[in-house]
Amino acid sequence: MRFALNAKPLIVLTQDEQLLAVLREVTDPVHEVRALAAELDLSGALLAHHAGVAVLDCAALVTPIATLTARLHTQFPELVLIVAGEASAQGMLAAQITDGSVHRFLHKPVSEQRVRLFVESAWRRQAQGATPVSTAPPPRSAAARTLRITAVLTALAVVAAPLAWIALRSAQLSPGVAPAVAPGAVPTRRGGVDAAPGREAAIELLLAQAETQLAAAQLDAAQRLTEEARALAPDHPRVAFVAAQINAQRERAVLGKAQRAAAGGNVAGALAVLDDAAQGGHPSALVTEARQQLLQQQVDARVSDYLQRAGAAMRRGALIDPLEDNARFYLESARALAPQDERVSEAMQGLIARLEREARQALAAGNPDQVDLWATAAADAGAAPERIAALRADAQQLRGAARADALAQLAASFNQRLEQGRIVEPAGDSAQFYLTQLTQADAASPAAQLARQAYATRALDEGRNTLTAQDFPGTQRWIGEARATGAAAAQLAALEADLGSAEHNAQQASSYATEGTLTRTRYVPPSFPDAARQHGIGGWVDLQFLVGVDGAVSDVAVVGAQPAGIFEQAAIDAVRHWRYQPVARDGRTVSQRARVRVRFQVAQ
Repeated sequence: MRFALNAKPLIVLTQDEQLLAVLREVTDPVHEVRALAAELDLSGALLAHHAGVAVLDCAALVTPIATLTARLHTQFPELVLIVAGEASAQGMLAAQITDGSVHRFLHKPVSEQRVRLFVESAWRRQAQGATPVSTAPPPRSAAARTLRITAVLTALAVVAAPLAWIALRSAQLSPGVAPAVAPGAVPTRRGGVDAAPGREAAIELLLAQAETQLAAAQLDAAQRLTEEARALAPDHPRVAFVAAQINAQRERAVLGKAQRAAAGGNVAGALAVLDDAAQGGHPSALVTEARQQLLQQQVDARVSDYLQRAGAAMRRGALIDPLEDNARFYLESARALAPQDERVSEAMQGLIARLEREARQALAAGNPDQVDLWATAAADAGAAPERIAALRADAQQLRGAARADALAQLAASFNQRLEQGRIVEPAGDSAQFYLTQLTQADAASPAAQLARQAYATRALDEGRNTLTAQDFPGTQRWIGEARATGAAAAQLAALEADLGSAEHNAQQASSYATEGTLTRTRYVPPSFPDAARQHGIGGWVDLQFLVGVDGAVSDVAVVGAQPAGIFEQAAIDAVRHWRYQPVARDGRTVSQRARVRVRFQVAQ
């Protein structure tokens, strides 16, 4: 890749290959990118290469970034600094970013577009640091700009020589000074001419030869001869005059070459020519003005391109998406290049109006999230704060109304399922399900609080019903439901006490007591079957039965008999008519199961 001989390079101190690759991709080819991997090499590189822009990666530094940038700004005041790093490093450079000693802070990982904008901005600032920026309004037409810059360069090339001649003509030799060279003697600086007449003759001879070379367009040779004469008499007026002629001719050549490049549409090439002319010294006012006009033309072309892309994006509705191919992106790029350009300002106002219109349409459609999205984009583009605040207030009001409607609908579904007895089943369409939805939507809302109270009350009622049915696991589950929804502690404690008592009674009732431990209040003897009596057969029957809370016997069942099939019915019929004193526990009458063996003996 070829670079302009005098184009200042961009120095980058980094070990990040991605950052380096992006910088090389976005940097104008006229500026060479020189990469450094170690901080120790930085100062030497800046001195050796006369860099215009430097990019410093915080990750590659040893010195604290604020200390290093302050030192570089002192040593190289014309160097434009860009710092890349994490957000924490940006805070350390807040003062330097504010006062401009650090031009931009580039967040990592970097995006190609942001790097491009920052680097282009840095080169513009670097150029403005050497010459003032023209305040003339940019031409609207690309063709007009090209004609204007060509005309400027042509005019500058034509007037350069006469201006130099008029400025220095008064410095020509006085009438008394005339070349006087002795016959046969050609004094030169190397000849060591000491006498004033001999030195004057040598100067005149050197300058005459220089003017001959100048007429033949041999500028380098003319320059060497003039410098020979200057060494003999640094303040000689004719030396200054001939040197001015040489410079004027060089300037005409440079401006002519730049004019031809600009006329052919090669603005970058014209700039390279002018930059070459400035190499090794201060450019003249003519070259500086031409260069400034070309830079402005280059910026205008980029801005016009961005504006065209922004217009196309708006027409297809790509206002803020897709990434790096939308109207906002192109207009922000144009504004970064030309913040005062009226065309950019007008286009940005059009974008703001479009974004606000999209926000109002989203508001009408009942979509508050979209309202916030468009309002934020409009705010970033520079919309009036009061208009953005109004849009966001409307979006918040819309959210409130939507939330209230959603809560009301959930509350209605909850009440309906509760009335239907669909308390926990089915899982996705029960009172419990809608209560969970209400709580997640707004636990502090009146609708959610009322639903929790109703659910807790219903859970306690269901718990009492299962307790009556002696479904103790069911009762325990309902107690858990009531507790989870905030049932009163006293009600929970009462139901848990009733459950404990019922479980104890059931456990006692399920165990069998021997009949002899009970107090029998009525006894009916069993009838001895005639067949067994006639055959002299005896035996026994084991029975179990339930003594109720009134002392009556029920649930009589045979659990064993000897011999089987003879005495069972007689034993059952007798025990059914027995009565007992009711069993009492903890001050309450309870049922009790008992066992008894009824014997049948043959009389002797």
